[in-house]
Parts: sequence; structure tokens; C-alpha cells
Amino acid sequence: MKAYILRRILIAIPLLLAMSFVTFLFIHLAPGNFFDSLRLNPQISEETILKYQAQYHLDMPVIVQYIYWLKNILRLDLGYSFFYNCPVSKVIFSRLFNTIILSISSLLLTWLVAIPLGIYAALKHNRFVDRLFSVLSLFGLSMPGFFFALILLYLASLTGWLPLGGIRSTNFDSLSSLAKAFDILRHLILPATVISIASIGSLQRIMRANLLEVLRQQYVLSARAKGLPESLVIYRHALRNAINPLITIFGYELSGLLSGAALIEIVFNWPGLGMVMLTAVRAQDLFLVMAGMLLGGVLLLFGNLAADILLAWSDPRIRYE
Repeated sequence: MKAYILRRILIAIPLLLAMSFVTFLFIHLAPGNFFDSLRLNPQISEETILKYQAQYHLDMPVIVQYIYWLKNILRLDLGYSFFYNCPVSKVIFSRLFNTIILSISSLLLTWLVAIPLGIYAALKHNRFVDRLFSVLSLFGLSMPGFFFALILLYLASLTGWLPLGGIRSTNFDSLSSLAKAFDILRHLILPATVISIASIGSLQRIMRANLLEVLRQQYVLSARAKGLPESLVIYRHALRNAINPLITIFGYELSGLLSGAALIEIVFNWPGLGMVMLTAVRAQDLFLVMAGMLLGGVLLLFGNLAADILLAWSDPRIRYE
């Protein structure tokens, strides 16, 4: 396993290089750049723009610019954000925590709800509860996230039970530590629910189908014939095999922690990376876009590796030589 992990890490290096170069090239192929908008500002002289371009080597060929960017990355320098007028690392780390807590909250909510519902629906196959969960899962899959977010915001405005947006209340600084945590939790409920609703519907259906298929296998029938308790047959023998495909999905969901909530962050005015990256792409803020791509690529490769390790841990039949 150690050799396999090391090999995967070594393979990830050229993959990240290829991803970063393609992204760098596409940004330059797009018409215009960030400095074109600066030229429309009469208060900014052409000399200032040329100075910025020379300082960050943006007046050179694309391949040379990429090499300079790569050298800075090796020195852990993510570059400078022209739109936010500060280092890229400062922009990212100021919003990173907000996105992480929202993404992890929605991820935990999804899995803690979807897996038990899928198991229960499989055990109640073709009964009323199973059909009800199927209808609800289809509803969750077909409901557009932004529309569901607007519905919840409208209901919250009528009841006043939950805040309508943001990450904290206006009196946040005057609250105690426990009250601050509770305040953030209240602000998390609506956006985390909206992000999770479609994933819950999908995972619940996958879990149900996998468990039904496993329960028809010969070894399950043999375990029942031996007189083993039904709970032992389901949760010790059948569930371990049924949940294997979901572990791979879990790895892919890890890769989307920083990017999967962009639209919902905008709707709920959540100060996360989604809004920052959307602004960076629209403004063609080169180094900020590249930093977002790099984070997403690292998480994608890490998620796939984590899924493979979890599969080997959960299923002793899987070995990586």
C-alpha cells in the first residue's frame, strides 16, 4: 500500500502540471484580459498598466509566463490578485474556512441521511415507505438548487426561525463562544440543506439498489439458512459489500468540497470561495483563477486516492500491488 500511495503521488505531479498548463493557456485564449478593464479607467495611466505587466511578466509569451508562475508556486507564492489588490493567498485563506465548513456540513448531512434511508428503503422493498422515499428522492434530484434555495428563503422570511443569509449575525462579536458556534450553525442550516438535497436523493437510490442486489446473492441466502440473526446478515455481511461503490463516490465528493457550493453561496450571500472564483473568472484575474484550479486539482487527486485507500480498508479482497 505504501508503494502504491507513493506511485499515485508521483503520477499526480505530471497530471497537475498538465491541468495547470491547459488552464493557463485557456485563460490567455479568451478575448481580453484584466488590464483591458483598467484601460477604461481614466485615473489609471498606461504607464501604470505596463509596469504591472512587466512586474508579473505578463508582457512575455505564454510559455514564459507559465514558467514564471510555476517557479513561484514551487516557492509557495500563489501570485497577486489584481481585482482584489492583494496577494492571492490572502484572498483564498480569508474565504477558505467559510467554504470548508459549509461543504463539510453538507457532506456530513448527505451521508448521515442518505445511507440510513437507502438501507431502510431496501429492507421495505416495494412497500409504501419504499415508494414514498423513491418519490422524494426524485423530487430532490429534479428540483433546481437555486429554486429550492429561494423557496427556503421565502419560508424563513415568513417564520423568522432561521437567518436569511450570511455566515453570522450582526451581534456576533458580543456573543459567547458557545453562542457564536450556535449562531454559525443556524446560518448553516439553509445552505447546507439546499446543497445536500440532490445528493441525498441520488445516494439513497444507489444505496437501496446496491443493498437489494447484495441481498439476493448466494452467500446472503446461505447466512440466513444457517440461522444467523437478520441484523447480523444485513449490517455485517451485506452492507459491507453494498457500500463499496459509494466509497468511490465519496472520494469524488471530496474533490468538490471547494467548488460544489458556488451557486448556493451566491444565493445565500455566503462569503466563501465560490463567489471569489466566479468574480475571478469574470474579471480574468489570472493568478486567482490559477490558484483555484490548483486547489481543485489537488483535491480531485486526493479524493481519488482516499477512495482507493478506503476501498482497500473496507474490503479485504482488494489489494494494490
